[in-house]
Amino acid sequence: MMSTSKNSLENGKSFDNFFESWLIKENQDLNQLLCVSKDDDNNNDMILSPLIHKVEKHYEEYYKEKSRYANSDVLGMLNPSWISNLEDAFLWIGGWRPSMAFHLLYSKSGIQLEANLHELIRGFTTRDLGSLTGNQLGKIDELQNKTIREERKLSENLAKVQESVADASMVELSHVVSELMREETGQVDDEEENIKTNIGKKEESLLELLKKGDDLRLRTIKEILRILTPSQGVHFLIAAAELHLRIHEWGKKKDADVSHNKWSCHTNSEGTSVKN
Repeated sequence: MMSTSKNSLENGKSFDNFFESWLIKENQDLNQLLCVSKDDDNNNDMILSPLIHKVEKHYEEYYKEKSRYANSDVLGMLNPSWISNLEDAFLWIGGWRPSMAFHLLYSKSGIQLEANLHELIRGFTTRDLGSLTGNQLGKIDELQNKTIREERKLSENLAKVQESVADASMVELSHVVSELMREETGQVDDEEENIKTNIGKKEESLLELLKKGDDLRLRTIKEILRILTPSQGVHFLIAAAELHLRIHEWGKKKDADVSHNKWSCHTNSEGTSVKN
């Protein structure tokens, strides 16, 4: 079997620490991206490209660490304790759905196009996502279709793994163990190795899916950036970081509010005066 409860706890705690430090790095990247996006003097490839490359490296670092921890605790990585319930509700194989990157791109493009519409009508050009060319849109559409096909294939494979929880071997094993428990023969532990082997195989399948999902997430970001100009890439990375950081913050705040309300209800039910 891939992990023990002890390893799960230790790995979860360690990755939680890594995730918090990575969020700090993401915030720093966002501040740098915002600075160069607002400074016209910095709008040249010699300055923007190295910054984009650095942010890409930080994404690579994140998925490399995630893969390392997943090798010993794939279940913990699929059910992360370091994110909010809000974020958890939108998870797809342990992370964000790759096709979401295109919705983000089009949403930001529409917002910036509308904001600069008067300038564009007057013949001025912009260097943000509102200035996507027909050629770029064609490439983005092609990439989106390719990404969705890969995404659907992984979703189908995940469904097969989930359905395998009720395959013949699991049903037979659950029956044998249940019978032993009812007979109180004390032989349940004899089946422990079979349980570990059976569940371990399913964990291996989940690990493969998680790594493929993360690979698709990272490739999607990189391939979108290859289509965009460096200036457009900066605006895309800004939108991605802002969305991620704000949803994480909103989710954590919501969890804290729910926890506070539960505590208030509990103490109030015991007749204790509660200050709200």
